[in-house]
Amino acid sequence: MKGIELIKIPKVSDIRGSIGVVEKDMIPFKINRVYYLYDVPHDAYRGGHAHKNLTQFLIALSGSFDVHLNNGKEKIKINLNKPNKGLLIKSGVWREIDNFSSGSVCLVLASEVYDESDYIRDYDSFKLFVEG
Repeated sequence: MKGIELIKIPKVSDIRGSIGVVEKDMIPFKINRVYYLYDVPHDAYRGGHAHKNLTQFLIALSGSFDVHLNNGKEKIKINLNKPNKGLLIKSGVWREIDNFSSGSVCLVLASEVYDESDYIRDYDSFKLFVEG
């Protein structure tokens, strides 16, 4: 689907455990904000918006959750459940996140600092935005 990409995160493992490594060349933007979602009830959802400019990289650090994506032409669902895969979501993609497992943590690396004017929170406005 245009506007998203699953990116494998390198993993270094030995008998002591594993280390996942995200370096600046892996994602196509400068990180300007980092936040994480946790303690999200199983029946709740996050997201429900798109961005005009912001690009995000989501990683399931613990547990699992579903990411529903819509670029105005296609809709897909991706289950993130391992910390060695990240989901790149570019601007102009509607996203909803649900089905959080107990103890799940979603790490988000974002290209921009928080700016409410960058959000498209109404689905009809999103459709107009992607139609040009």
